[in-house]
Amino acid sequence: MRVSSLLHYGLQVPDVSRGGRFYEDFGLSVTERGKGLAVRCDGQDLDRTLLLEGPDKRLHHVAFGVAPGALPEMQRRLEGLGVRLEDAPSDEVEGGLWLRDPDGNRITIREESPSLPCPAAAPPMNVPGDYRRLGEARWLTADVPARPRRLGHVLIFSSDVARSERFYGRVLGLGVSDRVPGVVTFMNCGPGDHHVFGLVQSTHPGLHHSSWEVGSVDEMVLGARNLAERGSELSWGLGRHTFGSNLFHYIRDPWGSWAEYFLDMDQITADWAPRDWQDVPTAVWCPLRPAEFTENLEPAP
Repeated sequence: MRVSSLLHYGLQVPDVSRGGRFYEDFGLSVTERGKGLAVRCDGQDLDRTLLLEGPDKRLHHVAFGVAPGALPEMQRRLEGLGVRLEDAPSDEVEGGLWLRDPDGNRITIREESPSLPCPAAAPPMNVPGDYRRLGEARWLTADVPARPRRLGHVLIFSSDVARSERFYGRVLGLGVSDRVPGVVTFMNCGPGDHHVFGLVQSTHPGLHHSSWEVGSVDEMVLGARNLAERGSELSWGLGRHTFGSNLFHYIRDPWGSWAEYFLDMDQITADWAPRDWQDVPTAVWCPLRPAEFTENLEPAP
């Protein structure tokens, strides 16, 4: 048995209002949830990020989903593996099964199925030999705000990528999509996105980035520009990744993690064969990567 989806992640931050402004500027909807904030994509009745007040910024938890009615079976599986279950850490995030990974990160498993985003009506693109956009000046309709359709994946820092990979594979049933041994592992929930979760080597745990699907390259670039105009100036993009092949544009949040706009992610099948790679660049093409991209600024436990 495996988890079937990534649901959301929780962040403890020292200034919830500041975090809310960042996610609103990123193009997401933010509402009050108890003493914190809930972040959602337009048109989806599902929390994608929870912002919780605390003395410093740190990853609070990661939430995965199983099909309705499957939680008791998952609990029996976890108990059979000797996994210690915990109480929910607060009233703000009650419910579900709670456990910890080898780095001490909280994981919660819930009976929730993320709703699929509405298909993006991408404007036709004129390419050699296939000119579909006729009689229309595209630039007149290209100035669109970024409105992410869904949370695609989350990558977290780990003090031991190989150990964490074994845990998430054995306990949650996540599959490996690709890895650079000792550096980064990309993991999936089965057929679908190349990865919904990943692990990045560091000295201690933390959130590396969250990734949000948008409908066009225009949204990615204009979203990054909008954030820069509002003070989030450190970014990396536009580019195309190697693992997953997606187009990307990253913007650094107020506390040192990254939020990524993505588009055109590889879709894997049940026949996908993971591979170990060496000396593969992060991107096929991109601007110079900021040195800060691999920094883990969360306090060590």
